Amino acid sequence: QAVGHTVHAVCPGKKAGDHIKTAIHDFEGAQTYSEKPGHNFTLNATFADVQAQSYDALVIPGGRGPEYLRNDAAVCAAVRHFFEAGKPVAAVCHGAQLLAGAGVLKGRTCSAYPACRAEVELAGGRYADIPVDQAHTEGNLVSAPAWPAHPAWIAQFLALLGTRITL
Repeated sequence: QAVGHTVHAVCPGKKAGDHIKTAIHDFEGAQTYSEKPGHNFTLNATFADVQAQSYDALVIPGGRGPEYLRNDAAVCAAVRHFFEAGKPVAAVCHGAQLLAGAGVLKGRTCSAYPACRAEVELAGGRYADIPVDQAHTEGNLVSAPAWPAHPAWIAQFLALLGTRITL
């Protein structure tokens, strides 16, 4: 939205105006991330009304959402549409779990949170083992390991979209 794109945030079983709870994963020196309550995020569109064909691109956030979204047939069908149509897709952190569940990683290289490496590889993909603050682009897919990569991830995604920012 900050650079002029229309963005719809949706969730299966929810409608515009509903709130979803989010979680914040952080890296505090343990063997894996810690989790804290995130924001109550307001959805601005209704999932049941969304037609994937009407959208130019897809963003798959990380966190715990992809773990359950990969079990929703309608969500997986929408994800497959973006890959079949060659539209830009951005996935970060645990977003690779949804890509694996949708069956779109075969023969692709994808970064993700390191604990999701197994999902990427078991889905037939190649895991891009990159620094936590970097992103990887292959074709229409931009992926990154975690939130510290947001600047690189968003920059590469905007490039795929053809978005130009001028001063």
